[in-house]
Amino acid sequence: MNYLAREGSPISAELWEQIDSAVVGSARKVLTGRRFLHVFGPLGSGAQSIAVDRAGAVEEAAGDGIVTTKGRTYIEIPLLYHDFILRARDLENSARLGYPVNLSEAADAAAACARKEDALIYFGDAALGYEGLLTAEGIGKRKRSDWKEGENAYTDLAAAIELLVSKGVYGDYALVLSQDLYLQLQRIQPGTGVLEYDRILKLLDGKVFRTPVLGAGKAALVCSEPRNVDLVIGQDLAAAYLEQKELNHSFRVLETVLPRIKNRNAIVAFE
Repeated sequence: MNYLAREGSPISAELWEQIDSAVVGSARKVLTGRRFLHVFGPLGSGAQSIAVDRAGAVEEAAGDGIVTTKGRTYIEIPLLYHDFILRARDLENSARLGYPVNLSEAADAAAACARKEDALIYFGDAALGYEGLLTAEGIGKRKRSDWKEGENAYTDLAAAIELLVSKGVYGDYALVLSQDLYLQLQRIQPGTGVLEYDRILKLLDGKVFRTPVLGAGKAALVCSEPRNVDLVIGQDLAAAYLEQKELNHSFRVLETVLPRIKNRNAIVAFE
């Protein structure tokens, strides 16, 4: 079955290649969660749910000939999407003059879908029952100092790493920052001649990421080993054909994706 409805659409293979390039290129410039989380998949568009195990809490329970698994839940993998249109007259004009097709709307739709993915990773969706890295129940939380002053940011992060280690959480640590906190780190540390950002970059082996999706004043340190947290992908980000209406062509950029939090002790959110 052609899930993306490309076969039989009036869109040429060449144009599909151009759309794919615009979608993937635009999304890569936005996505941050995928840059430090292990990707589990793609599992295919038919994957509708995934098992989520609580670290250290999974065990089989048997009784009266029935075996179940405690500490494991099955969660639906949600579909994220954003639509765009390519207008028939624009396509005809590009073909007539030999100009490249303007795929700005495709790129914008991909960027919007990518922002939705990152928002789901970091905040989840409380109304739909999804947790994110900064909102999951039971994660570590620390009061953030003023990162515009002294070496407060470095000290806070060192303390957060110490907290993770005290809970037996070892491995690769990644820091995700809101844009304002990232800019606050772009200053020379007094007496060192080194940017505060560069000190933190060295502390975390280069795994520092920023995203406007976090809003303002937010940061999280994550031990991003796949045993702690990963990103489940069913249908990877792609464009699908919807319909031709009033001669224009409607498309949908979509994906099915779920952040899977297994060990809440592996996350420290700064408040």
